[in-house]
Amino acid sequence: MSALLSPLTLRELTLPNRVWLSPMCQYSAGPDGVPTDWHLVHLGARVTGGFGLVLTESTAVSPEGRISPRDTGLWSDEQVAGWRRITAFARAHGTPIGVQLGHAGRKASTFPPGLGSGSIPAADGGWTALGPSPLAYRGYATPAQASAADLGRIVADFAAATRRAAEAGFDVVEIHAGHGYLLHQFLSPRANRRTDRYGGGFDNRVRLLLEVVDAVRGAWPAGRPLLVRVSATDWVDGGWTPEETVELARLLHEHGVDLLDVSTGGLDPDQRIPVGPGYQVPFARQVRDKAVLPVGAVGLITDPDQAETVLGEGSADVVLLGREALRDPSWPLRAAARLEPATLRDRYPRQYLRAV
Repeated sequence: MSALLSPLTLRELTLPNRVWLSPMCQYSAGPDGVPTDWHLVHLGARVTGGFGLVLTESTAVSPEGRISPRDTGLWSDEQVAGWRRITAFARAHGTPIGVQLGHAGRKASTFPPGLGSGSIPAADGGWTALGPSPLAYRGYATPAQASAADLGRIVADFAAATRRAAEAGFDVVEIHAGHGYLLHQFLSPRANRRTDRYGGGFDNRVRLLLEVVDAVRGAWPAGRPLLVRVSATDWVDGGWTPEETVELARLLHEHGVDLLDVSTGGLDPDQRIPVGPGYQVPFARQVRDKAVLPVGAVGLITDPDQAETVLGEGSADVVLLGREALRDPSWPLRAAARLEPATLRDRYPRQYLRAV
């Protein structure tokens, strides 16, 4: 059997294969944060396209935690109802579905792509972003420094959103702690200049993420998996490092995380990234080799043979596709046609069998 097309069990959930849909913001929700028909069709196409796990875009745990006013959320009952029709579609077709929960931190209150750039002025409906320190991401407004009360509320918001995720029918929760958003901001010395118990040394900088993980794990059913996405390096001097990622992975395993989704970058516009096929895979391999935690690899994984090699050589336990999945919603079925043609008819939706 192909490694890529083999099942993986995390806690009480068996994922049918190891090609997962990476979370990708669609900026297509209404101002109420409720997912729309776009989300149903976008995610539904990947459900029927054969992905072993479909992950939603980063979904805000509070209105002020949104990247933009067009982000989806899970802070209201109306949003739960909107997500429930999407999870019901996934369940009807036998595809596990997960929600990525996030808080944008200092990258909040920005224009959706194509509708402007930078921070939204208050006169146009923008709000004051929060960060670990009053340091702006270049080109954005300076955030307010989050107080201890703010941090307690954010942890509670993650827990409340997790309970709503269970009500909405999600099988998996992923905490977004990468790409320069709030939890990543606390991890990195490039964004976190605090002098209290949430800043300074490694133990303090990881404190908020561990508090969020504990709150989410406590609110999430014990049999359902919990994932965390991280940026393994900031790609800039004085930032978060791969060695710290390995140390964090060990702690996350102790706190009940089931898989680390390993990406990179997004925190600092001075980053210098040597982009190329599979350029982030070595960071996943480093975590897998040095920490007792399954990992997912992302980043310019585009070809079935390439993905099969990533798993076969032990660099990751799963691969996640982003832009390639935008180009080809049925990429896993194409991979099956190449790697396991004898099983192809079993993998296709019956409505599409005439194409096999």
